[in-house]
Amino acid sequence: MSRPESWSAEAFNPVPESENRIHADDVAHAYGFRGGLVPGVIVSAYLLHPAAAAWGRPWLERGHAHVVVHSPVYDGEVFRVEVGRATHQRYEAKLIDEQATHCASAEVSLPPAPPEPPVRRGDPLVARAHEPPVASREVMERLRESGLHAMRARWDQSSEITRYLRDPSAMAPICRAEGAANPAFVLGLSNWVLGQNVRMSPWLHLETHSQHFAAIEPGTKIVVEAAIDGLFEKKGHEFADVEVGVFREADDGALATIRLRAIYVLRPPH
Repeated sequence: MSRPESWSAEAFNPVPESENRIHADDVAHAYGFRGGLVPGVIVSAYLLHPAAAAWGRPWLERGHAHVVVHSPVYDGEVFRVEVGRATHQRYEAKLIDEQATHCASAEVSLPPAPPEPPVRRGDPLVARAHEPPVASREVMERLRESGLHAMRARWDQSSEITRYLRDPSAMAPICRAEGAANPAFVLGLSNWVLGQNVRMSPWLHLETHSQHFAAIEPGTKIVVEAAIDGLFEKKGHEFADVEVGVFREADDGALATIRLRAIYVLRPPH
């Protein structure tokens, strides 16, 4: 097993037409950004690429990561992930853009064994024709009390995020050659389950704590459960902390847990 290494690539926004319009140039400009934002889960995947490349399948079976997105990353710009304090079991990393801005950071580890896996609660699944309510503090408080609906997903080449680089051949071998779900897809499940329960646009994915329990193999049917754990306001933005469990539908086996922090309502642009 090799040691994680620094690397560089061109940032990629695969979802400019996403329902979250912060990834589109016009809305992003209105909020003061230079252009549509590369999704936070893609930025996070850049920081986790060294783990996936160096540790491969063991990373997807027991790896843990804490990733924070500090500043926007834009499509087509070159970034560098600088890996520091690297051993065969852990590393720290930061993502630096072309303007030398520290855009994101991560603490990543490969423990000898995963913690006790979560147990699926059996939350009711969101109905196919469900129209989620528009995000507000009142709505989120209600959903915090009543609980969120679970979501079905499937990992294959028709999934929403099948790659985190424009050239998929440059992804980590465990994702490229073996077809295991890439880090952006795994973290993206936390976004999508929240989006199935409440309508948000524009909104920002800011931070995740994630724990792997098993690789998500091609064709895997998935159930994602979630619960709102915390809500708060800061500088005019409304924040939510969401606890997410990812399970195989076939046997309820745990695949991952994610704690997501997001701004679900941005303060109005000036």
